[in-house]
Amino acid sequence: MRDAHARDPLPDWAVRATRLHALGQLLQAHRVEIAAAIHADFGNRPTEETELLEIFPSLSAVRHALRHGRRWMRPKRRRADLLFLPARTELRPQPLGVVGIIVPWNYPLYLAVGPLVDALAAGNRVMLKMSEYTPHFSTLFAALVARHFEPEEVVVANGDAAVGQAFAALPFDHLLFTGSTAVGHHVMRAAAANLTPVTLELGGKSPAIVGPGARLEHAAERIMFGKLVNAGQTCIAPDYVLLPRARMGEFIDAARAATARLYPDLARNPQYASIATDRHYARLSVLRDEAHAAGATVEALSDAAPDPTRRLLPPVLLTNVHDDMAVMREEIFGPLLPVVPYDTLDEAIAYVAARAHPLALYLFETDSALIERVLAHTHAGGVSVNDTLYHIAQHGLPFGGVGASGMGGYHGEAGFRTFSHLKPVFRQARWNGAGLLNPPYGARFRRMLDVLLKRG
Repeated sequence: MRDAHARDPLPDWAVRATRLHALGQLLQAHRVEIAAAIHADFGNRPTEETELLEIFPSLSAVRHALRHGRRWMRPKRRRADLLFLPARTELRPQPLGVVGIIVPWNYPLYLAVGPLVDALAAGNRVMLKMSEYTPHFSTLFAALVARHFEPEEVVVANGDAAVGQAFAALPFDHLLFTGSTAVGHHVMRAAAANLTPVTLELGGKSPAIVGPGARLEHAAERIMFGKLVNAGQTCIAPDYVLLPRARMGEFIDAARAATARLYPDLARNPQYASIATDRHYARLSVLRDEAHAAGATVEALSDAAPDPTRRLLPPVLLTNVHDDMAVMREEIFGPLLPVVPYDTLDEAIAYVAARAHPLALYLFETDSALIERVLAHTHAGGVSVNDTLYHIAQHGLPFGGVGASGMGGYHGEAGFRTFSHLKPVFRQARWNGAGLLNPPYGARFRRMLDVLLKRG
């Protein structure tokens, strides 16, 4: 790949568009196979969810890049400082070279294709390391990529954690990792040995704040939607709810009613996803049971019972929780939802601000002043107001974390910039005053410098 990049370090738009079209054709031609492979890996992943949350946004990202990529790659004129006129300045987007992408198991298509689109639009060659926890899809995707791309354009690597460690240690020109904070530490250390710049999309405990002026039934439905798609196995799923103390009972009833509307007859509903692995199912069961043993109240949101053989984990609310519980310290990544009461909105803001910056924050409120107060006094990778998840679907907004939830971002033009070097170029004019700045420095230079220093 490095040799191929050296031969063509700045692919024109026709080359980039051809690669993007190939990716779009891959997605369109193999939709059924992709959904079936992901379903096989999860045990049950609804085709509708895969099409809505993975295939559609992947295709949408391809179309967006094809529509705007030519404009993104044009040099951007900048105004030269007054002292240097009539010189011209510009920023020239330049491909970084070979980009590495480490893909997680929870959305194995979208979290591969999303950054892949941005990297290809920016003119790079790309290597992807797929998750070993989605073997059916990872094998299929490797075969499809090999069929639609030359190996010097895009290539897929599969394998276990040892392969992942070796992959992260390769001397990429940029490395993007999506996954847990714990593994993110290892990836960053491996990349540091090569001074490889990284984009880390991690996670954390994303709060949903229900404000005092929220429409409670709406808030409950949108929170349960964001929590229960993919059975909560979403990096930006609401991880806990902050709720006015007086509305606790009302919210529990509304969440139960919302769950029944979204997933009627949940125990037999094929549109409710399975937990992806036995290990993950066991971890979630322990989180729930330990919280209950430590004094939390488990509020069932359906009549369904847990079924380990199908890895069916019914959703529950957890009330009377406290910060010593593992469910309040760890990212949950499943259909367990703690609810924390507050007495004032400032108390809720302080609760969020005292913890590691989350990947997402959700706020339900109708008072504009209160919305602005929360936005001004909290940090999060991204925010949706009066809804959940949908900030990630906006091509005009970067997706990324801050602090412990990650660094850098991608999507749309932001992703194009992530995978480009914006090379500054200064073009000196034939007739210019540069000689006035040359030594030897005499009295005339001293007078000119005094003027410049006064102007600042």
